[in-house]
Amino acid sequence: MKVVILAGGLGTRLREETEFRPKPMVEIGERPILWHIMKIYAAHGFSDFVICLGYKGDVIRDYFMNYELRNRDFTVTLGSRDLEVHDSHGESGWRVTLAETGQSAMTGGRIRKIRPYVGDSTFMVTYGDGVANVDVARLAAFHSRQHRLATVTAVRPSSRYGELAIRDGAVTLFQEKPQVTSGWINGGFFVFEPGVFDLIEGEDDTLETGLLPRLAARNQLSVYEHEGFWQCMDTYREAQQLNAMWDAGAAPWKVWS
Repeated sequence: MKVVILAGGLGTRLREETEFRPKPMVEIGERPILWHIMKIYAAHGFSDFVICLGYKGDVIRDYFMNYELRNRDFTVTLGSRDLEVHDSHGESGWRVTLAETGQSAMTGGRIRKIRPYVGDSTFMVTYGDGVANVDVARLAAFHSRQHRLATVTAVRPSSRYGELAIRDGAVTLFQEKPQVTSGWINGGFFVFEPGVFDLIEGEDDTLETGLLPRLAARNQLSVYEHEGFWQCMDTYREAQQLNAMWDAGAAPWKVWS
């Protein structure tokens, strides 16, 4: 099953970083968040990726074209330029298709453009700026049992604020930025049947206000409830939080060994 990653947006709320590179290339622990997302899927056996490029897509192209030389030891014979690459790494065997989907296309439009790379098979989709400890193999199995065109993963976001429990003038619980206990939001991590392509109305169509509401109106959108960790990286502050987790060795999305 192919994994489609939306990586073409402008990332305007993270302008401190995205002025120079696309948001999926903003680093967590010296690796792009895009790499972290791919590692999540690969840990569950899904390593055939289609990356939808747009804004500053050449940065992503260059990263993968030079991936082996950036991440492995090698010997080069000067003059002949013969190259011998040594050792292996955890990403060996990944298949990565880099698909240009345009500077201005919206999320639905980008998915429509990668139809030739997906064909008539079930496929996964996620955003290029969010990490989670979602069991995507279990998500795929859940989707298969529902017999609908699409499944969306619902998550409970972390609160921006600390939570206090108070009794008799004293604090009985203090939790810094806990996950909220009520209310679900779209966490990405979708599974789609190829029939969704026929419901996307063009380049300007979005998942969030176009395709997903249409699917819901037709009773063709299942929901997979994820109670675990999930965090998007919309702002510089959130990027700092994710880096702090990684540096502390406490990154819940690190489901690989």
